[in-house]
Amino acid sequence: MISVNLSATFYLISGILFILALRGLSSPETSRQGNLLGIMGMLIAVIVTFLSVGNFSISLAYVLLSLVLGGSIGAYIAFRIPMTAMPELVAGFHSLVGLAAVFVAIAAFLNPIAFNLGDVGSIKLASLIEMSIGASVGAITFSGSIIAFLKLKGVMSGSPITFKGQHYLNLLFGISIFLLVYFLCKSQSSTLFWIIILISFLIGVLLIIPIGGADMPVVISMLNSYSGWAAAGIGFTLENTALIITGALVGSSGAILSYIMCKSMNRSFFNVILGGFGGEATDDATKKNVEKKPVKSGNAEDAAFLMKNASSVIIVPGYGMAVAQAQHALREMVDKLKKQDIKVSYAIHPVAGRMPGHMNVLLAEANVPYDEVFELEDINNDFANSDVAFVIGANDVTNPIAKTDPNSPIFGMPVLDVEKCKSVLFVKRSLSPGYAGVDNELFYKENTLMLFADAKKKMTEDIVKNLD
Repeated sequence: MISVNLSATFYLISGILFILALRGLSSPETSRQGNLLGIMGMLIAVIVTFLSVGNFSISLAYVLLSLVLGGSIGAYIAFRIPMTAMPELVAGFHSLVGLAAVFVAIAAFLNPIAFNLGDVGSIKLASLIEMSIGASVGAITFSGSIIAFLKLKGVMSGSPITFKGQHYLNLLFGISIFLLVYFLCKSQSSTLFWIIILISFLIGVLLIIPIGGADMPVVISMLNSYSGWAAAGIGFTLENTALIITGALVGSSGAILSYIMCKSMNRSFFNVILGGFGGEATDDATKKNVEKKPVKSGNAEDAAFLMKNASSVIIVPGYGMAVAQAQHALREMVDKLKKQDIKVSYAIHPVAGRMPGHMNVLLAEANVPYDEVFELEDINNDFANSDVAFVIGANDVTNPIAKTDPNSPIFGMPVLDVEKCKSVLFVKRSLSPGYAGVDNELFYKENTLMLFADAKKKMTEDIVKNLD
């Protein structure tokens, strides 16, 4: 068994590696190194925790079985999951972190002696508060992540689910949690402890159902933060330094990311959490208007002709590119354009796809040079001076209505100014609205040519052939 001081030293090293990992993940160029540092930190933390188990001979088999079983399931899912399903996978993993926090809190409450927290009915006050908060946040994270998973998977509608008095009910439940924790500390009643957990599960559902599709990327990062704080709370209960450090890092980084995303979308963080943005436009009148509007459509030959005669092209990738797995064909197309001395760059919206960094990862997968990829604020002014914008699967992030219609659920969200290009090539299967459920005005602009086809097999690859 490893000594307490040695454990603390290795946990500190592990925490430093986690911090360096976060720093590495802040840039695509250092992300691989960041991942490796994070893996090293976690490996050290697991080994030290392994060696710190008190009754080692008895616990070893259970710990090993759990590691092998959980690791095998995780590896199987990770290998099989497509990049398009990564957002719901992350939501699913967040739910497991929350559930783990709840289970640890329950174990500590039912058997405090095993955790050196006192006896049943006389648990240390600080430990009782910590496990109550950890269990509550964990339960909220679990049920909220399940709802997010169902919405992202399409099992549940992406439109907001609201009802009268919803915010007041959430407020009532929130106040109830604090009151119940107070009375739990007074009485240490197991009934109150279970009620706290049940109400927290309900709060998680009520917090996420009113949030619509346009704001789901924020929800993912927010739940990431919740899972971190839940882990940190349980870390205090277990007196585990590594868990406290890791949980605090995840919680704070998730909160900062949520803030940055809200700022990028021109959203109030509290409005995203409490309001119902991003609903699906389903009324018949809207659908009829869409059908009546004239659009110009073209084919791969038309697109190739426009790009071959351009001096600059800006690529705008979106979720549709991810679904079609068209990034490699896109890279081939860009390589041919560059051979003809055509300047090509990529424009990435902060919430393109359904998860932060989704498009960056896909482009990196196709070995797209980092210096050709630009964020919205760095490239938006270039659209007015570019000949062609090639929009492949992006929708809401290019919709001009975000700047003109105060009644739109995406109003105020910064969008890529692709309509300012001389020509816009828009690859899409149909005129259906994006994830926010809003019809895109860009489809009907005079300078837009719609390319109705699969982003990879029926369009990008055909464009590549016509560029020869």
